[in-house]
Amino acid sequence: MPTLSEVARHAGVTPATVSNVLRNRGRVGATTRQRVLDAVQALGYRPHLAARALAEGRAPTLALMVSSIANPFYPEFALAVERAARTSGHFVIICNTNEDPLSGRAYLEQIAGTLSEGVLVTNANLDFADLHTTEARGTPVVLCMWERPAEPPGLPCVAVDFRRAGELAGLHLLELGHRRIGAIVGSKASGIHAARYEGFVDALRTAGVPKARVKHAADTIQGGYAAARALLESDPKLTAIFATNNLPALGAMHAAADLGLNVPADLSVIGITDIQLARESRPALTTVAVPTVEVAELAVTLLRELIESSYGQQAAGRGTARVPMRTASSPELVVRASTGAPRSR
Repeated sequence: MPTLSEVARHAGVTPATVSNVLRNRGRVGATTRQRVLDAVQALGYRPHLAARALAEGRAPTLALMVSSIANPFYPEFALAVERAARTSGHFVIICNTNEDPLSGRAYLEQIAGTLSEGVLVTNANLDFADLHTTEARGTPVVLCMWERPAEPPGLPCVAVDFRRAGELAGLHLLELGHRRIGAIVGSKASGIHAARYEGFVDALRTAGVPKARVKHAADTIQGGYAAARALLESDPKLTAIFATNNLPALGAMHAAADLGLNVPADLSVIGITDIQLARESRPALTTVAVPTVEVAELAVTLLRELIESSYGQQAAGRGTARVPMRTASSPELVVRASTGAPRSR
């Protein structure tokens, strides 16, 4: 297998120039760049990732921490992250914590700074102290999908206004004429979906509508199914259900079907996020879409900037600097077939 030095000799350049071309770094003239690429192709050179990591003290990979790969949102988000990372020559390692902080800590200790040169964190139920420790060791960390832009987390992040998402969902149901509305929150009362529910409650309060009946449930189809059945059995006159995520919303539609209710004629259902299943369900789920691809691109770009600025300095060098936060575009209501005007039952 040809080496980087052999590619450099073939192209008539230094090994450092070859490295800069392959990693898309530094200033290399167009003619020289093409000469290097021609040499790479002619020799069939393939970089040895482990050797590169040892030689450069950095790995060409990024770690993406997710809470559950079984949740279809995370594969969709991971795909967007992978596409964004490839533009800088990075690979992505998916670290599935199964919502276990100890598993997350193990990933951080074993991968951050060795197999990956930066860490992207979704709602992976990680201890912030562990993330700060990772950062202090010189491995940049970026939180993705931070749900409260007005309350920065103290770590670099990309924020989405999920409170506004909940408000948009509530306004949509109110504009359709719904007044007896149930809510399914896919987390504990103080959990990650709290801002979404707060925005929904704000919309109802402003309209003078009584606070919705609420059930807290697992952020799954099964959790939404059980919560919806409990809501509908305790108050058969409910005409709509708001769920803080798409999976519980889909579960609510399944529960409605099992109870002999038609969606949306008897019960309107709305969720938040807009995963592929929301578009493919029947009826298709009305939802408040968040800019998943944009968040992935912003997060990868921010992490790359931190990686470039942190080498030779370590994270401690950023100690008193302002912690960066990027804010993604506002969520948008996507009306489909699962919501409509109420009819009395």
